Amino acid sequence: MDVAVILIRVPHLTLPVVAAILIVILMLAVGGRTTTVGAWYEDLRKPPWNPPNWLFGPAWTAILALAAWSGVLAWMNATDEAGRILILSLFASNIVLHMLWSPLFFALKRPDWALAEVLFLWLSIAALMFGVGRYSTLAIWLLLPYLLWVTFAAVLNLQIVRLNQPFRARVRN
Repeated sequence: MDVAVILIRVPHLTLPVVAAILIVILMLAVGGRTTTVGAWYEDLRKPPWNPPNWLFGPAWTAILALAAWSGVLAWMNATDEAGRILILSLFASNIVLHMLWSPLFFALKRPDWALAEVLFLWLSIAALMFGVGRYSTLAIWLLLPYLLWVTFAAVLNLQIVRLNQPFRARVRN
């Protein structure tokens, strides 16, 4: 059975699913536009375990799709307005923090600032897991790849900072 048929048969799912899909598409589009892998990034020293650039797009697509699924599950299982407001607030905070990292790292060329910001992103994912856990155990598990990938990205970010600092002088170049 295809997704469109499921959405037509179960109309109470339509809005949350469509909203989740649109938010993920928007996040991926903005992330793609704010992530310019140019000469500056290529010239940075990176650890040997740095993934190839092509891996980041598919990884983020899968991770954000799972996060969207988590949000829909939690939303559908929240039976009161307070629960749904909590879910929306947690996801909104996470989206803002998620969207800040790439401009800090790539546009401003400040991996050091991005490293400070990634801690807040990581905490927002942990808060999401705690918040959705009230409504769905599966929703927690669906967020685990996000937490693990951001943990990996934070360690990678830390190594890039260590290998390339200071960044103040680089901004003026």
